[in-house]
Amino acid sequence: MLTVAIRKNLPEYILDIEFAVTNKVLVLFGPSGCGKTTILRSIAGLTRPDSGKIALGQRVLYDSNAAVFMPPKSREIGYVFQEYALFPHMNIAKNILYSVNNQSEPQQQNYSKLLQLLKIEKLTERLPGELSGGERQRVALARALMAEPQILLLDEPLSALDIQTRSELQDELLKLQQAWEIPFILVTHDPEEAHKLGDEIIHMDKGRICAAGN
Repeated sequence: MLTVAIRKNLPEYILDIEFAVTNKVLVLFGPSGCGKTTILRSIAGLTRPDSGKIALGQRVLYDSNAAVFMPPKSREIGYVFQEYALFPHMNIAKNILYSVNNQSEPQQQNYSKLLQLLKIEKLTERLPGELSGGERQRVALARALMAEPQILLLDEPLSALDIQTRSELQDELLKLQQAWEIPFILVTHDPEEAHKLGDEIIHMDKGRICAAGN
């Protein structure tokens, strides 16, 4: 379980939020600028809150009272960005396997499983610049999950895609969550996407929860 209780002063408001998520898809829903991405960045260790605590199971990732701030690389958290963030000079296989030092048999099985689930088996020798937006996002998902994270953060990963590709990837995200059995936290401002993907939806406005439910 991930537990988050943080506070951070932002230019236009104070982010003050508290929630927990188990093995399911949690959607952070709300207009642009309401604090959704700041929450993801705080969980990942890319942004430091002003106060509060973040814990993943028994591991404390951040605790202002105890002066704990675990660096991002030690948090075992996957992060998928809207802009893909792939290495343009590496082929798709090397992008996916970037975080894997020595490929064990279970890792090789995960690699094959991800290629099949995300339908990118035939793309492994190509470069990111040769792929469509949907294909690049599938690769970004595969790379994040190859790192064997304890939780996956998704910052509007489908917003730049066309309607058909977006719908296909939404279905694949649900299959991935069921297969990997880890919490997914998805940021979106699309109500249809929120209700399709979210086991639980947190509605946000100006840094605070204004409603929560299914």
